Amino acid sequence: MDQEFSTCDFCDAHKSDDSGNFRWMPGVFRSYGGLSRFAGPVSTVKCFEDNSLVKAAVESPGNGRVLVVDGAGSLRRALLGGQLGMAAAHHGWAGLVINGCVRDVAELAQAQVGILALGLVPMPTDRKGQGLADVLLQVQGVSIRPGDWLYADADGVVISANRL
Repeated sequence: MDQEFSTCDFCDAHKSDDSGNFRWMPGVFRSYGGLSRFAGPVSTVKCFEDNSLVKAAVESPGNGRVLVVDGAGSLRRALLGGQLGMAAAHHGWAGLVINGCVRDVAELAQAQVGILALGLVPMPTDRKGQGLADVLLQVQGVSIRPGDWLYADADGVVISANRL
């Protein structure tokens, strides 16, 4: 998709939209991937300190989608590392937004995919096969549904019920 957009311009255009179809994320995420601007339709994973479903997602065809992972804001375990970041790029994911942590920051910076997360922690997860995929999420107080469109750039993240 065309990557020429501005989240600020989207917010200017939709600032009076009170329908709930246009939402924005608080500025708590840091960029770790090789791409600082990305956009696409949303797929979701909800998990806590178990990245089994994150691994399954990024090892499957991304088709330009954005994976939003609600890790409940845990700062104790990394839900994405260098190998999975490279897998996401290889399989055609546009980006990942992780309400949790990542690790292998030097490797993630080389992956040609957008990666936003709350922070870094070197500790990996245990894979126990727990979590939910393609479910409605509440991330940092914002509702995110599978099929929504997510746009991210250096100014922030916006979500729309429809492609903008």
